[in-house]
Amino acid sequence: MIKVTVWNEFVHEKTNPKCKELYPNGIHGAIADFLSREEDITVRTATLDDPECGLTDEVLADTDVLIWWGHAAHAKVPDEIAARVKNAVQNGMGFIPLHSSHASKPFVMLMGTAGNLSWRESKDFERLWVLTHAHPITAHIPDYIELEHEETYAEPFGIPDPDELLMIGWFSGGEVFRSACTFKRNNGRIFYFQPGHETFPTYYNEHVQKVIINAVRWAKPLCRTEKIEFPCIKPTNFLSEILNKDE
Repeated sequence: MIKVTVWNEFVHEKTNPKCKELYPNGIHGAIADFLSREEDITVRTATLDDPECGLTDEVLADTDVLIWWGHAAHAKVPDEIAARVKNAVQNGMGFIPLHSSHASKPFVMLMGTAGNLSWRESKDFERLWVLTHAHPITAHIPDYIELEHEETYAEPFGIPDPDELLMIGWFSGGEVFRSACTFKRNNGRIFYFQPGHETFPTYYNEHVQKVIINAVRWAKPLCRTEKIEFPCIKPTNFLSEILNKDE
């Protein structure tokens, strides 16, 4: 079983009537709902209001993949919690930041850049073009995903060059955006996925759901350690042993 934690700041659902109507159990609840239907995935949720943001050392150690949704409350996540997430990712935990999580503290720490982008809220149509089907995340996804309305994100996008660029988003205003990117940090795999504005029903789209499900399976740990160590080592070359023997 793949153990997933879905984290959501859970702010808009309490203050924005449209968001509350769309996601009565929170965005985290909607994501957890479709993930929990998969036989190989178990899900827990956590929010900003939980003790230690719901991301204790014990929770992270028991999490294979962490999904993160944030927007209005990035600054309210304590630095030590963000660093805890960053370390867990470097040690092998998968990490899937969604939508405005490009500016979340853990993602910024892992990227080493500001994560800034151009944007507009005008109910633009978006078409997400799949660049390759020869990848586990885009398997069984059509050539493109159409979203009737989505918040416009546009280049330039202040991230390092992705290891893999899997989708490009095109918006009806003419903008384009690197919407689906993978990265590796030490032992951990990261997948950034752009769609998911809080006032649109994006997470009910079957293809968006499939991308996230595929990403969970892709991001699960291949190697998990408690910490990355770089010890002083002794030479193992047989020539070194011969030279030392002569001395």
